[in-house]
Amino acid sequence: MSKLFEPAQAGSIKLKNRITMAALTRSRAGSDGVPTELHREYYSQRASAGLVVTEGTFFDDVNRAFLGQPGITTDEQVAGWKKVADAVHQAGGTIVMQIMHGGRMTLPSINNGEQAQAPSAIAPDASLHGANGREEVPTPRALETSELPGIVQGFADAARRAVLEAGVDGVEVHSANGYLLHEFLSPSSNKRTDEYGGSPENRARMTIETVRAVAEAIGSERTALRISPQHNVQGVIENDMDDVKATYGALFEGIADLDLAYLSVLHADIDGELVAHLRTTFGGFTILNSGFGHYTELPEAQKIVDQNLADAVAVGRQMIANPDLVRRWNEGLELNTPNEATFYVPGAEGYTDYPFA
Repeated sequence: MSKLFEPAQAGSIKLKNRITMAALTRSRAGSDGVPTELHREYYSQRASAGLVVTEGTFFDDVNRAFLGQPGITTDEQVAGWKKVADAVHQAGGTIVMQIMHGGRMTLPSINNGEQAQAPSAIAPDASLHGANGREEVPTPRALETSELPGIVQGFADAARRAVLEAGVDGVEVHSANGYLLHEFLSPSSNKRTDEYGGSPENRARMTIETVRAVAEAIGSERTALRISPQHNVQGVIENDMDDVKATYGALFEGIADLDLAYLSVLHADIDGELVAHLRTTFGGFTILNSGFGHYTELPEAQKIVDQNLADAVAVGRQMIANPDLVRRWNEGLELNTPNEATFYVPGAEGYTDYPFA
């Protein structure tokens, strides 16, 4: 029997198995950012996963990263998420909210016409699907040093609402995939000359302060961190291995005393030297997956856990198509095929209508 199906404990977060649902952009919220009955059904259907991680959730209009993104700012958004959390708990599951700031990866048609915020005024040379179709991402404005504490506080306030009001079991701080905190970490997107730019220690500072503020708000045992070093997407490039090790080493050193619930890592080379280095340096419970747009299949998931590359695996597309993926993998049952045409469109199709075995 694979360890994949054994329970685990990550801080105060209980996992009934080691197959976790990755944070997945699904674009099903309206312009008000309020989770709906569809969200409640979708997440509760997947409650047999060891851990359900929500899609990235915004805490201010300017940091919305995609159309249909839910928020955790207004009373209505909190109430919507409470229904989701209650449904997941009633189904026997555990749910963590991923909280994010989109940074420069947004459009005026997504964030109510505001100019995007970023470490530096550098366009990412990327496009996004906006209200008027595919659009080039414009140049953001560089955040003033005086603005950064407010963003850190925004993360902390969102975490407090998520846990204390909406009732989720923890918060995953999103510092990956080319969004704001990841933009601060990389020298390609961070050209600042203040204490938040330049050296690896300075570039790690914003994520350190954010994680520490969230941990103070909800407890470190409920706080997690998501990273994707060397993912090299959306204009955030990390090609210098020495710099990558120094930057993420500084990040882990800055939060080492917190004893976080877990670290979630996305990296293509799951059994490579960097992933092993990151896990050892972090020293705590680690979740791992290998790709963005890559299907995680059972042999890879088993390898991650059974060869002790990480404590658990994050699964995306197969979890979309198979709400009962844990059972299907455990019993060797045939899998549903994901319908990629419905990943990012409104409605129940391709969202809550995948059949159970």
